[in-house]
Amino acid sequence: MDISFILILALAAGAMFLMTSRTRKQQREAQNFRATLAPGQEVMTGSGMFGTIVDVDDEADVITIESTPGNQSRWLRAAIAKLVDPPVEETEETEGDDSSEPAAVYGSANPDPSTSKGDVDDLVVPDDLSGLTDDGSEKDRGRRDDGTDTK
Repeated sequence: MDISFILILALAAGAMFLMTSRTRKQQREAQNFRATLAPGQEVMTGSGMFGTIVDVDDEADVITIESTPGNQSRWLRAAIAKLVDPPVEETEETEGDDSSEPAAVYGSANPDPSTSKGDVDDLVVPDDLSGLTDDGSEKDRGRRDDGTDTK
């Protein structure tokens, strides 16, 4: 046997080992996540439905989810995709707090709030590409059409 052939086989075996070990690790993490589900947690199913866990039946591997108040549905434990983080409540800033950065003026690269809206150049963005062409394109279109009539 050639040494390069043995080296290629060893590299292929190493790559297969690394790929399968990563997959097994992900499967273990998913299994541990689903085993620790408890009532009160907000979850998302694999199909994208959000809800709160109401009941966990360990014997049948069934989770009861309440999507809206009074609307409960039963799901297999394996159908639960991920835990949804609770929304972060915004804290109100106190008045007189001068330690924050000044807010940038929309449409301007200058974040100086002392400039008035009249001083700021408005950025015009066309809705489509027709506004980007000049009047010379009409002449080109006429020349293109002239060449297509002959057979």
